[in-house]
Amino acid sequence: MATNHIALLACGAFYALLCVFSIVTGALYLFGKRQLNPVELSDRLVARLTEEGRLERFARTMGLVTMLVGVAQGVAAWSILCAINTPARYYAVGFTLFSLFSVVFKLSKKVSAFPLVKLVAYVGVLLVLVIG
Repeated sequence: MATNHIALLACGAFYALLCVFSIVTGALYLFGKRQLNPVELSDRLVARLTEEGRLERFARTMGLVTMLVGVAQGVAAWSILCAINTPARYYAVGFTLFSLFSVVFKLSKKVSAFPLVKLVAYVGVLLVLVIG
């Protein structure tokens, strides 16, 4: 039983960390303080964004989307950490499935180390949430 709570706490901490990271990264993109990482984007998308100003507009949009994902990650962290035995946990499972499919889709376009690490982490979180 204690191991189950430790695993759930680790999953909640994982989402809380992702929440902070996503909100900060999204703000940096949104306000032009950071450029998009080409490793995270498909070569085809980068080629389409070569037009003057288009990459910057896309980066601002992605910044806003990244911040919204950060909020969703914060809700997942809350669902796991504060509402362990309630239906809110279904949200965390659903969001983890969404995140898992999102990473798999990214990997189908371009394989890199960071999405592979996220894939393993999301599978681990999903297992803990479903089995726990």
